[in-house]
This record gives sequence, structure tokens and C-alpha cells, in this order.
Amino acid sequence: VQLQASGGGLVQAGGSLSLSCKASGRTFSRYSLGWFRQAPGKEREFVSAIGRWSSSTYYQDSVKGRFTISRDNAKNTVYLQMNNLKPEDTAVYYCAAKETIMTYTPTTEHDYPNWGQGTLVTVSS
Repeated sequence: VQLQASGGGLVQAGGSLSLSCKASGRTFSRYSLGWFRQAPGKEREFVSAIGRWSSSTYYQDSVKGRFTISRDNAKNTVYLQMNNLKPEDTAVYYCAAKETIMTYTPTTEHDYPNWGQGTLVTVSS
């Protein structure tokens, strides 16, 4: 599967952005999907993940209550709605996909073999 992330940009602290990641192929519903981010000078970290049928979602503690992950299998797209953004959310955001069985939803970087190109989110203070 190939992934194309979009929706990044510059926003003031407290603002919102919605990221999208569209996947190619006809088997999108077989994949668990994740969002990761990499801030300047830091390692890439997990942000959120969603299972095949949206029955399971996971979030990094720092984004709980502010970010919402969702997916539309008919559109082959996963979304990350980000509200109340903070300067520390500034990073390149990547979407990732892994074909999974049942409700297994990976939350670690090395579990995902398929990655999008990243989209930059900059939050000004």
C-alpha cells in the first residue's frame, strides 16, 4: 500500500488542523493505521493508531483529549483531527499502515512496514 499524507501547515497555539492520509489499493480495510511524528532533533514517536474497523483507538498521553483519529474505509483515508495545538506539537507527521489480523493495532514504529512521506505541522506560540 502507498500512503499520501496532507493537511499540515502553520497554526497558532490553540488552533486546529486536520491531517489526512490517503492510501492506494483495494484492501485498505485490512490495515491498521497509525500516525507518528518527528520533531526537530528528536526521534520519531507514536501519536495515535486505529484498528481495522475503528473499534480500537490509541493515543499518546500528551495528545489525549486533543487529537482524534478516524478512518473512512470507503475513501481509503485515515484522519487525525488536532485541536488545541501546542508549540510542542510541532513536527513532521507521518502516517503508517500495517496489514493486521482481527483487532490487533500496533503502536510502535517498527511494527509498521508502510509509511507516507510526512506533512509538516508548525505551531507558533
